[in-house]
Amino acid sequence: MDKFAKYKSVLLKTIKQAGDAIIKDYKHLDASQVKLKTPRDLVTAADLRSEKIILSALKKNFPGQQILSEESGRTNKTGDYLWIVDPLDGTTNFFMHNPLWSVSIALAYKGELVLGAVYAPLQKELFHAALGQGAYLNNKRIAVNDSPIKALNAFCHGREIKDIKRMLKYFSYQKQHALDCRQLGSAAIEMAYVASGRLSSIMIPGTWAWDVAAGALLVKEAGGKVTDFQGRDWRIEKRDILAAAPKTHTRILKIIKQNKI
Repeated sequence: MDKFAKYKSVLLKTIKQAGDAIIKDYKHLDASQVKLKTPRDLVTAADLRSEKIILSALKKNFPGQQILSEESGRTNKTGDYLWIVDPLDGTTNFFMHNPLWSVSIALAYKGELVLGAVYAPLQKELFHAALGQGAYLNNKRIAVNDSPIKALNAFCHGREIKDIKRMLKYFSYQKQHALDCRQLGSAAIEMAYVASGRLSSIMIPGTWAWDVAAGALLVKEAGGKVTDFQGRDWRIEKRDILAAAPKTHTRILKIIKQNKI
């Protein structure tokens, strides 16, 4: 029996429950329930509602295990299991009634990602992956797209000015040389789109684990490559991430290094 079968079952049930629960918030958003966490980051009642559903399920089914969540931080500092939660990725999109937002949950065991899921409720698309078992969209196997004909690259960035400047350097290069480079506003969705072949790559300076952990496993299990900007395997504690189909990854990493991003 799969060691993580119960974990996977709870994960997929919980992520759908949380995502579906906040669709009504999206359709009937109360602006009075929206606050600024920082000058660049919003938090809504939906973020907190989704987080409450997820954390309640995880604590009930796996008491005492570590949880790292965007809104609540880290609980239970020790243990082999670490749940990594973004209850609403793409909050600005959500606030502006742009449908590209998602819920993201990953599980690491002894520092290695073993489960990951990204759920886009409005599209009814559930991406999930388990270590060594491939990546799936609505239970159909997915794979990265390494087309030599055309690449569609994406980017995101952290909150710090230094990370924004690095992103701008990358974006400027891509727009002058490849043209097709864009930001969708939900790193979790962008990672899932790389895994499913809808994007060729995503690079993010200054990311946080809750934004990309689930997506990192998706991309790797879909045949892609996930590293930092030096080409070393990406791990949860790292802040820079490049996820892409293998040949595309080589090209993008060369751009990053040459431009000292």
